[in-house]
Amino acid sequence: MILLSNRLARPLLAAIMAMALVPATSAQSGATNLLDMLQLYRSSPTGSYLAGRQALNDMQTDEAARYFNDAAQGDWDNPVLVERSFIAFAANGQISQSAQVAKRLTELVGQNELAELVVATQALKERRYGATESALATVSQDTFTGITAGILRAWALVGEKRYDEADALITKLGSTGLEDFLVFHRALMAEVAGNKAKALELAAKAYENEPYVARMVEVYSRMLANDGRFDEAAEVIDSFESQGLTYPLVTVVKEAVQAKRRPGVFATSVQIGAAEMFHGIGVALSRDGSKDLALVFLRLGYYLDPNADVIGLAAGMLLDSSGQHEAANKLYDAVSSSSAMKPTAVVRIAQNLDSMGDRAEALRRLRNIVATRPNDLDAVSVLGDLLRYDEQYVEAAEAYTKALEITGGEAPADWRFYYVRGIAYERAKEWPKAEADFLKALDLNPEQPSVLNYLGYSWIDQDMNLDEALGMIEKAVEAQPQDGYIVDSLGWAFYKLGRIDEAVETLERAVMLRPNDAEINDHLGDAYWKAGRRLEAQFQWKVAKSVDEVGNVAARVGPKLTEGLTPATATE
Repeated sequence: MILLSNRLARPLLAAIMAMALVPATSAQSGATNLLDMLQLYRSSPTGSYLAGRQALNDMQTDEAARYFNDAAQGDWDNPVLVERSFIAFAANGQISQSAQVAKRLTELVGQNELAELVVATQALKERRYGATESALATVSQDTFTGITAGILRAWALVGEKRYDEADALITKLGSTGLEDFLVFHRALMAEVAGNKAKALELAAKAYENEPYVARMVEVYSRMLANDGRFDEAAEVIDSFESQGLTYPLVTVVKEAVQAKRRPGVFATSVQIGAAEMFHGIGVALSRDGSKDLALVFLRLGYYLDPNADVIGLAAGMLLDSSGQHEAANKLYDAVSSSSAMKPTAVVRIAQNLDSMGDRAEALRRLRNIVATRPNDLDAVSVLGDLLRYDEQYVEAAEAYTKALEITGGEAPADWRFYYVRGIAYERAKEWPKAEADFLKALDLNPEQPSVLNYLGYSWIDQDMNLDEALGMIEKAVEAQPQDGYIVDSLGWAFYKLGRIDEAVETLERAVMLRPNDAEINDHLGDAYWKAGRRLEAQFQWKVAKSVDEVGNVAARVGPKLTEGLTPATATE
């Protein structure tokens, strides 16, 4: 979460004291968790603050904005409440309201980097470049937000046609270690300035640093094609696609290149360029786990360029990762039907429908997309995944086969389609096909731990190639030592090889990593029995039976609880 000052302690203490006065019978009113209890105090600034804090932690940004606004309005001179209010508004995409409250915060506390960044972004949106530049001129560049403010200030300088100053500022910022990231923005600034030669030179350098990043490929190939260098643009796109990678906006440029048609300038304005800066930083922050700040940055980018569907999709995916599927779907629905990103948005909506419990409707929508766009790799891939989750293994394998037909099946990234098709075949009891797919996946990606584990475990479970399987699983554990399922595979391999002491030790570690997993508990029970630890074996089998939601393990464990481990009850 975004860090606050120590002034947070006072309202929190007051809230804790207030909650201590709640009678025990309050549970009967439905206040079963923190947020429910906070409803009792929502009329007070403290109660609204705590409810907003919980809502923002859960990425319920609409609720957070409402609660924090109530809190701030109740105590307009409290900088903690005002600070959270402007952040929540920004995270919810209400940038104008956020800027208004941010101004109040700076009145109360003086400098606040994020508040000044929001206010300056509003000025940039309104083409008040001088106001943007002056608002950010004194912001320190020693923090991440400060560096972001420095890049935005450079874009304001471009807006004022002070190109040399903008370039000098970006060069200075590059000394912080962000040169590879900033060279891309120097290219976009040169493009907005109309310096095509410099833009191409810088874009070539940015592409050289990251040749398989979709946005980089899109921009560089677009610039080349706009310069009439269609063959070079085609080579850039071919190199990207040879890795088994696809991206709708790269496909748009590809179609223009094939027709020998200039696809048009990417950064046509300062606002679009600055929006891309917020996009890149927002995505990086989300990968780093800073979800609330990442969402603020993505919302700022979308505010500057409402036509940037790729930013809306990124914000939606961030909300998805926090379980806020309905809020994400609003962003996906907002993507124009004429946008190249619309099919991707529709696929994401289908995934969300599945996450919300309506798999039948999700599958129906995905089948419709595939019927109308049979070469849409994203749709075909997700359809295969949902069919596999729905245990329609034969149909899932057919979808993955279609995906491999689209990609060609020989790119390094294609390992994933062979792997998931192998799983579908294995579950459909077609082991020879499954084994061939797992081996092909390893041919394309020899060190992939998921494939090493799945094939190794399958061999172990069938008493096949035991020594080779053990080596595979040991390699997988080395790559992912905290993965309980892979550690379980290693323990089961030791068990199958008769190395019982090592099996017990390894399976105990697997249970610690994945407690209350029926399969792992069952395996540990078997190992304990073989080690002569009968009471502990019985306990693990009881746990396995109690936590098994499907029933397969429970059916297997039942006889063991009465007869122990015999040839007739041994785990298959």
